[in-house]
Order: sequence, then structure tokens, then C-alpha cells
Amino acid sequence: MRELSNIHRFLGILCGFVCSFVLLSPMPSFAAGESSVFRIGVAPHTSARVIIEMYQPLRLYLEKTLGRSVEISTASDFTEFAKRGMQNQYDIAITTGHQARLLESDAAYIPLLTYKADFKAVLLSAKESRYKTPEDISGTTVIGLSPASLVTIWGTHWLQRNSVKNTALRYVSASDSVAQLVINGEGSIGMTSLANYQNLQPTVREKLRIFAESLPLAGRVYMLNKRNADIKDKVDTALWSFAET
Repeated sequence: MRELSNIHRFLGILCGFVCSFVLLSPMPSFAAGESSVFRIGVAPHTSARVIIEMYQPLRLYLEKTLGRSVEISTASDFTEFAKRGMQNQYDIAITTGHQARLLESDAAYIPLLTYKADFKAVLLSAKESRYKTPEDISGTTVIGLSPASLVTIWGTHWLQRNSVKNTALRYVSASDSVAQLVINGEGSIGMTSLANYQNLQPTVREKLRIFAESLPLAGRVYMLNKRNADIKDKVDTALWSFAET
């Protein structure tokens, strides 16, 4: 992880709004005075099941260090996640740089930290497909996560920069779905993050190839709701301690 002294170095692209909240995992009982729930929202970069598994260690650690019940949640797509964040549904929002900037500028969230590892977007094609050049993509169906996801925004700009015309964009909810549709020939290329591509099952990954790759972008940024400003140092310390476990 690394500190974010100035979130303005990240992308200034702003998302739209809207939201359906998905509650993940039951909470244990807490003593009186410690019952307020601390809600962490994670942008839907993959399926809810994977997000549950990925963030359970963080949930359990923060419950212990903050002395409060902690819930992990996501939304059905990035647009819904942004709206819920703007409505102050989250105590911490974990999302990519463009939405982090939106939450900072329009809802006064406080930037905490991000990961040291580069975040990149990639376009994937089936390994044995006929799609080799940008020209081959014209007139085909392209698979994205949602219009407001960073990888889809980057991928859409890539199509424009490379003069790819007459494509039909199809949106799905998870990176593994993007991969499977591309493998099945239901799309010429699919948009996802490099990390999610690397986390695919080896049997799935071996059927794909990286068609194009972005420069490093602002990856998952931890944003603290302004209502928690008085415990910022405590939360920050807890996150750094968790990073060392």
C-alpha cells in the first residue's frame, strides 16, 4: 500500500450515479456502545462471491482493531456503486481513481491509500481468434464491465483512438463473465483489469491473450467518509497494520 497525499494526480474522469446494495456476510454480536456498523463498500470489479472472499480478512481485522461490527458490501455495477457512495452509504469506499476523485470532490471523502502494484486495464481476445489488429474489431461486439468502470472507460477510449468503428458494447457484471464470453466467441474482445485477468483460472487464462494493455492507472483507492474524520488516524493505522500481516 502507499499513501495518497494528493488524489488529484489521478484521473479526473467522473462517473454517473445509481445503486443497488449487496450485503455480504453476517455480523457477530457486540457489546453496547460498540454496535454501530462500519460499512466498507468495494467497487464491483468482480463477482460478489469473490469480493466476499477477498475482503473477509480485512473485515475481521478491522472488527478487532476498531471494536465495531464491520460489513463488506458491493453493488451490481460501477454506476450504482458511485451513487451509493455519493449518498454516504459507506464509511470506507474502495474504488478506482476516477470514482475516488468524484467522491473526494463532490462528497468530501478523504483519500487514505492505494496499492503499490500498478493497476492496468487490458483488452482480451480468444487466443485462436481471427482478431489480430484494431481494424479486425470494427463491426463486432465488444464486452465491457459497465459504462462507469475504469477499464471500460479506458477500453472505449482505446477503440476511439484506434478508429475502431461500428462496435456494439455489451456490459456484464464480472471479469470471469467477460473472459467466458470472449472464449465462446460472443465478443471479439473483452475489457478487464490485468489483475483480474491474472486471477482467472489457468484453464481459462490459457485460452486468452492480451490484445492491448494500458499504461498504469489509479487502482483501488481507500476513501474515508468525512463523518469519520475524527477517527482517521485510527483507521489509517489499522489499515497499515493489516498490510503488514
